[in-house]
Amino acid sequence: MCSAAIVFEKPGTLTVRRLALNTPEASDVVVESRFSGVSSGTEKMLYEGTMPAFPGMRYPLVPGYETVGTVVEAGPTSGRSVGDQVFVPGANCYEDAAGLFGASAERLVVPGARTVRTQFHNAEEAALLALAATAHHAVCRASRAATLIIGHGVLGRLIARFVIATGHPAPTVWETRAARRDGATGYSVEAPLQDGTDRHDVIIDASGDASVVDQAIAHLNRRGELVLAGFYGVRLDFAFPAAFMKEASIAIAAEFTPADVQAVLALIAEGRLSLAGLITHHSAPAEAASAYRTAFNDPDCLKMIIDWRKAA
Repeated sequence: MCSAAIVFEKPGTLTVRRLALNTPEASDVVVESRFSGVSSGTEKMLYEGTMPAFPGMRYPLVPGYETVGTVVEAGPTSGRSVGDQVFVPGANCYEDAAGLFGASAERLVVPGARTVRTQFHNAEEAALLALAATAHHAVCRASRAATLIIGHGVLGRLIARFVIATGHPAPTVWETRAARRDGATGYSVEAPLQDGTDRHDVIIDASGDASVVDQAIAHLNRRGELVLAGFYGVRLDFAFPAAFMKEASIAIAAEFTPADVQAVLALIAEGRLSLAGLITHHSAPAEAASAYRTAFNDPDCLKMIIDWRKAA
């Protein structure tokens, strides 16, 4: 069995080519992909070669952890059925390429237990589940409700929506780029304040910009908390005296958990959370090189979706 896949051959080189897939086992499903999201954070670092090294990382690799598709084969112990709509947060099913994170392909072989059964009417929104679960994890990582969020990309927007969905007052969001200040739903977005007169008990950074740490600390109340929700490819540091005077806490929100995914699905089912309005761009797989450049560099692009239904 083979599949068309997006492949980072080496840093800076992207191709779309066919790869041989591993033979499915009894616990596996074969998923026909419909939509894959492009991550402008982790995938950009993989593409540029700036991702910190970790076990199993090598080129060529297949990126992607935001795919939704349909089960076309289901092993007897997979726990899934043919026809299920599932979210796939990654796969490692290629004979000739690493799966990091491996879900940006036309067809996937993955353990059924790794998939999440979904029932989205607008199936492409299911590709946002990883980001939504990451946002939920960040909100829960804070000891209190955040009143300031830094960054109005998809992650920042989802964090703001979660704060509101869980019954807390609407937060303020900072965004440096004017083009990204539109699209708020029930909260305000403004340029960052340069002075420290505006203070907060909890600030969540969703920008992934290491340079914001000092500025965020300046806007904390005493014993305030800064939650780092982005992924930072460079060393983080900050001026200690300001953090010392505030007796500030700095927390890291790491990978989402299955419980976060289930919490997201529950809030959506209850009508308290929407994933609408976050997907701005679409591309066919054959245009992937251009699509990834847009996702990485165009501030008007919140979320790029690769539409595998258009695969040649």
